[in-house]
Amino acid sequence: MNLTPRHSGHMDMDMGSSTDANSSSSGGSGHAMGSMMAMVFQTQTATPLYSDAWTPRSSGAYAGTCIFLIALSVALRLLVALRATQEARWLDRDARRRYVAARGRVPLAEAVAHDPDAKTAVLSANGVEETVVVVARKEATAAVRPWRFSVDPLRALLDTTIVGVGYLLMLAVMTMNVGYFMSVLGGVFLGSLAVGRYGGMMDH
Repeated sequence: MNLTPRHSGHMDMDMGSSTDANSSSSGGSGHAMGSMMAMVFQTQTATPLYSDAWTPRSSGAYAGTCIFLIALSVALRLLVALRATQEARWLDRDARRRYVAARGRVPLAEAVAHDPDAKTAVLSANGVEETVVVVARKEATAAVRPWRFSVDPLRALLDTTIVGVGYLLMLAVMTMNVGYFMSVLGGVFLGSLAVGRYGGMMDH
């Protein structure tokens, strides 16, 4: 007769303690998630960069880390400028490429003469006039340059390097450390000041 009340009471105590434990666990996890979601800038010098081993333990180490981020940002801007400059060189090389006539192919002069986009114009240079045919290429029908072993692998390598360096800088900014953030901005400013005239925009 007395076994049932004692057993149920024991179960109630177990359920109560389990509920308290679950609520405590839920509250702890909710607090942890809340602290993780709070993205605010902070000024702690001992902020890890890329790994726990790279944690500045002194002001000098922190300054060195900031200098590294400045140099990495400048390197990214140099890579972007190099990409734009190299792309212009490849385009000029394609424009200077010599073509030969093949049997069965329509000659270039005949193709231009029958081109509906061609129009006659007068070219004047130093008082000498010459009638020429100008062909306006539409952007919608612009020809894609062919794949070349001497160009496309290098272009892919440059793009991969630019994206990789960009993501490294993004991870540094995501630490929400003010010094790291300002170092990245300072490096971008210095790099653009040095090579921004060569063109190219950073997309990463």
